[in-house]
Amino acid sequence: MKPSSGHGETCKRNRFTFGLGTVGRDMVYALFSMYLIFYMTDALALPASTMMWVGWIIVGARIFDALNDPVMGLIVDNTRTRWGKFKPWITVGTLASPIFTVLLFTDFGGFDGPGYIIRFAVIYVLWGLAFTTHDISYWSMLPAISVNQKEREKIGSIARICASVGMFIVVVGIVPVTGMLGERFGSLARGYTVFAVIVSVIMAAGMCVTLFGVKEPKIITAKPQHTPLREIFKIIGKNDQLFYTAIAMTLFMVGYITTTTFGIYFFEYDYGNVDMYAAFAGILGVSQITALVIFPLLAKRFKRRDLFTAAFTMMSAGYVIFFFAPVTTMVFIGISGVLLFVGQGFIQILMLMFLADSVDYGHWKLGKRNESICFSLQPLINKMGAAIGSGVVINVLIFSGIQDAQSAADVTREGLLVMRTAMLLFPMVCIAVSYILWRVKFKITEEFHAQILSDLREKGELAD
Repeated sequence: MKPSSGHGETCKRNRFTFGLGTVGRDMVYALFSMYLIFYMTDALALPASTMMWVGWIIVGARIFDALNDPVMGLIVDNTRTRWGKFKPWITVGTLASPIFTVLLFTDFGGFDGPGYIIRFAVIYVLWGLAFTTHDISYWSMLPAISVNQKEREKIGSIARICASVGMFIVVVGIVPVTGMLGERFGSLARGYTVFAVIVSVIMAAGMCVTLFGVKEPKIITAKPQHTPLREIFKIIGKNDQLFYTAIAMTLFMVGYITTTTFGIYFFEYDYGNVDMYAAFAGILGVSQITALVIFPLLAKRFKRRDLFTAAFTMMSAGYVIFFFAPVTTMVFIGISGVLLFVGQGFIQILMLMFLADSVDYGHWKLGKRNESICFSLQPLINKMGAAIGSGVVINVLIFSGIQDAQSAADVTREGLLVMRTAMLLFPMVCIAVSYILWRVKFKITEEFHAQILSDLREKGELAD
């Protein structure tokens, strides 16, 4: 059936209003996930003893928070309001996340040792809960906007492009902007505080575009069913495609977060020029955004399985080149960065599509549609990846001697080799295992997904 012009206009509107909201959202997440540790080690200059405690807090809090994600997904799935089940929780997260972001990047003074550790632990946990509320409700709205694979690819690609723009604005601007703000307000720590305020305001403004702009079409005709708490693990465990996708994504995120968190340390202590970090980040940003822009075009000509294999191959080549790249030139480092982030861009959007398709698969197999419980695994995965990745980074920084180094000259060649190994070889192994698992276990092909939708329509549970 050909869609009406009104339906077509709604699709176009949703593609952009859904995506634009995540620019500021991912600015906040990039600041938090990639630079919080750097803020503590280099802006606050916390001692190694405090950082050791911080490392354990991060790992423990992220695991605790991750385990709560399916519960938040359950709450969203069981929500019934005149504004739907997603937007009320997006609003709550949008109001709370900026507050705790600013608090995390604020030095209140007079706190050190146990005082700082306790304050950090409380704010860190609250930040995780606030962002979880927002993240689950935001992304789980995607499979409710459209069940068509190609339309999902368009919506998801635009959203990921906007997310990448937000992330790389932070990555490219973090060093020069915080440095400038630090000079203006008296210290690098205060520069980070002002930067956190700026990105938090952008997040709140951007999410208003999504909240007021996205319209949810009536495509699910099945009557909403209440999901009891005891069924959470059944929904996840019996949806084998969701389960294997989650494990593969977790391994991928461990590798990805470990590599990106080490980036600024690599340029300061191995390459010897932290100012080149912004230029390198610009190369990565253009590469990833280009990959996301051309993905829908390639998806018309190639199967998802082939695109996934090509992306994994590019990332593997990028890791090998980067590991052996000399630090006397940016040429090989730049080439490896392009390969890594073009491949990463493809994998990022593909895994989002795999999650969305797993929602339809669960509806087909289990007779109940749980978008938010399924998509609660995305923040769970990100947090598990961040917890493990951050734990690896902090311990490597201490073990390699970088934590106590005042300049690149203070780090030994052995210490730099330890960092390179953790930054590049360890992630490559994680991503390789992720690819093998997905290749063996994931079976929702384009043809199988079409059959799933056809069966649901025959049951009267999906609009034509």
